[in-house]
Amino acid sequence: MPKIAQAPWLPQPAAFPAGVHAYSWADILGIGSLRAIFNVRFGAHGFPEDTTMSRHCIVPPYMLRSIAQHGDDRQRALAWSTLTDSEQIRGQRRVLSPLASWAATATGTKRRTIYDARGEYELPGHLVRGEGSPKGNDAAVDEAYDGSGATYDFFFRVFARSSIDGRGMRLDSTVHYGVDYDNAFWNGRQMVYGDGDGRIFRRFTKAIDVIAHELTHGITQHEAALAYRGESGSLNESFSDVFGSLVKQHRRGQPAREADWLIGRGLFKPSVEARAIRSMKEPGTAYDDPVLGKDPQPGHMRDYVRTAEDNGGVHINSGIPNRAFYELAVRLGGKAWEKAGRIWYKTLTDKLRPNSNFRDAVNLTAQAAAELFGLNSLEQKAVREAWNEVGL
Repeated sequence: MPKIAQAPWLPQPAAFPAGVHAYSWADILGIGSLRAIFNVRFGAHGFPEDTTMSRHCIVPPYMLRSIAQHGDDRQRALAWSTLTDSEQIRGQRRVLSPLASWAATATGTKRRTIYDARGEYELPGHLVRGEGSPKGNDAAVDEAYDGSGATYDFFFRVFARSSIDGRGMRLDSTVHYGVDYDNAFWNGRQMVYGDGDGRIFRRFTKAIDVIAHELTHGITQHEAALAYRGESGSLNESFSDVFGSLVKQHRRGQPAREADWLIGRGLFKPSVEARAIRSMKEPGTAYDDPVLGKDPQPGHMRDYVRTAEDNGGVHINSGIPNRAFYELAVRLGGKAWEKAGRIWYKTLTDKLRPNSNFRDAVNLTAQAAAELFGLNSLEQKAVREAWNEVGL
């Protein structure tokens, strides 16, 4: 059994300004009614807890909680707004997810539609660009369009997959969601991007791996449907990181050894002590900042974090399978999508089940490698070696 690490990065009681230190964020902002309206349960220090269904956001909740505790007044307010809005999003997804497969437009060809929320929280917003229409003067619109196109092209060219559902589902995206919203997410039907607060985060359409990460959550939804809690949830997050990174590498034509293996590089402003949101090569090293906190990801099972936060640590312990994929890719060499990516794609689409755990992933990726490249092939041996590097 691995040693279970505690979670010292979890928020401690905040030193609020004089006169309000005895109150929670919910009390300070006067939103106690959210408990009844949106089924939000507030835990210690007044932060919302994950009580309903899963959300698929690129910025993990523990990072937002750290900002809500250690940032300046504006940063705290925006982080809190993002956290509480995510609770409402989960309620929407509970309805959207079962409908997504038939409600979206299946065309059989690439079809992108970009909407502008204009700083509001209603989806999808105002239609601003469709498939084949020219670029405009809005960088976020064009980045969402280009990023979703690059993701579609990658899966079609490498795996002959037609869009998220494999049947040509239309790729809908909304930009300028909310006011300085500090996140991007897949809501079960479409992509949504915030503009960031401009002091910690830049706009979320800047990073193509973030776009591909979130769209891969849609593929997982239609394939393995990995439960978003504990080890299965960590695998869900990890597969999105894997294919997010592969889309970026594919677009750049990079071999595995030249890739940066960072997720969300370029999202943070220069003043922030952060290279990215996560590092697949070196989990736990992506950031160390007074406001963000320190990257809590482990890269080995001996450091596995058991926590009730973050749906059982889905964004945290995903560092373990992330590093396993990196180890496989560099062992096999060449372009990571050519062999390692094929093994992971076959595992996601043909083998994993909703409650699969890390050990299942070890066995099933080895099976996939044998089916693709032969029993006891170099590729299958490399899969076993990669998992062994992370204690599995």
